[in-house]
This record gives sequence, C-alpha cells and structure tokens, in this order.
Amino acid sequence: MLDITVAVVPVAGLGTRLLPATKSQPKEMLPVGRRPVVQYVVEELTEAGIERVLFVTGRGKTSIENHFDTDFELIQSLRESGKEELLAELE
Repeated sequence: MLDITVAVVPVAGLGTRLLPATKSQPKEMLPVGRRPVVQYVVEELTEAGIERVLFVTGRGKTSIENHFDTDFELIQSLRESGKEELLAELE
C-alpha cells in the first residue's frame, strides 16, 4: 500500500460566502486565535505525515506565500535584540 505524502488544498475564490470578514483578507488567512486558519491546516497535514502541500490559488493571491516565506530581516532583527522567545515562535 502506498503512503499518501502530498496534499492539495484548494484556496482559490473570493470568499464571498464569508463576507464581510473576507473583504480585507483572503478566507485562508482569517485568524483563529493568534494564527491564520491556513497555518492550522498545514500543521495538521504535517502531523498526519504529509510531506508536501500544494495550494491551488487564484491569480495574484500571494498571502499564503507571504505567510510561509522566511523573513530573514525579521529573524536577524530578533536575534540582535535578544528576543529569543519570539524567534522560537517563528521556527
């Protein structure tokens, strides 16, 4: 039996069913607690053994890429200011 290691997450669309909450941000970035819902989705998938997550997005939707992209300037700034607890949250 083959293990499933890839997940496809559809996040395209305008999120009109979630208006007015989606007027200023995409539905996948709506906060649940302190983090966007997409963060919980990825965490659950990786805990289930998924090694690769593919997002099907709409044209010009960069919010997911921006969320998961490494911000090297922020990391350096946190290191220099001794904010190790915040740095640990990023990793």
